Amino acid sequence: MLKAVRLSRVYGGSRGAATTKAVDAMDLMVAEGEFLGIMGPSGSGKTTLLQLLGTIDRPTSGEVFLEGQPLSSLHGAELAFFRRRRLGFIFQEFNLLDALTLRENIIIPLVLERCPVPEIAQRVKAIAARLGIGDVLDKYPYEVSGGQKQRAAAARALIHQPALVLADEPTGALDSRSARSLMEALAGLNEEERATILMVTHDPVSASYCRRVLFIRDGRIYTELRRGQSPEGFYQQILDVLAAMGGEAGGRVVRA
Repeated sequence: MLKAVRLSRVYGGSRGAATTKAVDAMDLMVAEGEFLGIMGPSGSGKTTLLQLLGTIDRPTSGEVFLEGQPLSSLHGAELAFFRRRRLGFIFQEFNLLDALTLRENIIIPLVLERCPVPEIAQRVKAIAARLGIGDVLDKYPYEVSGGQKQRAAAARALIHQPALVLADEPTGALDSRSARSLMEALAGLNEEERATILMVTHDPVSASYCRRVLFIRDGRIYTELRRGQSPEGFYQQILDVLAAMGGEAGGRVVRA
């Protein structure tokens, strides 16, 4: 469903400045209905990769295809329409509008699409129930907890049923209980409704909810893990790879 081919992003180089390859000739494929985690040390290129896949940034070279469409062919209003219609974003800092209730924040994508009011009401009720925020929909962001704010942000990202949801450190500003609640909700949406989710995270507990985790170092894929039947075993394997990344580079695929 998503494919990146020889994707690179280079910064610097003007007026004699040194260049930095944030993403270095990376190939990547994400299947429909997959829950993919991306991990790596600070400066490894994982957030830059997310921005390239989400059309927030443009690659220096290479191409990204979503559902077979090359994203480099989109510009201006067409790109904005594509981003609004086919992508959903979850950010670490929620990015909710304080002047709107959670309900009003969540339905923004549907309002922009001029969705019929009865359908909006039906969709917001369903997604709020799924994410456990039905009782706080009419509260403002400053009246609810960080976990409730992030689940509202997740609802906003998912309510228009995008082809791909991109999450950048979605649990980074949450306590462990709120983070677990959010990850359980995202995993449930992935498993039961086949939502395709790509998540950058530094947290091995959050990563253990993914079906597959890519580890990135120096703008390249270092290795990957695939989850088996044991979440506990998968979590330990994630810890082992993170520890190994401080040593010699590898390239193996490990199945939990």
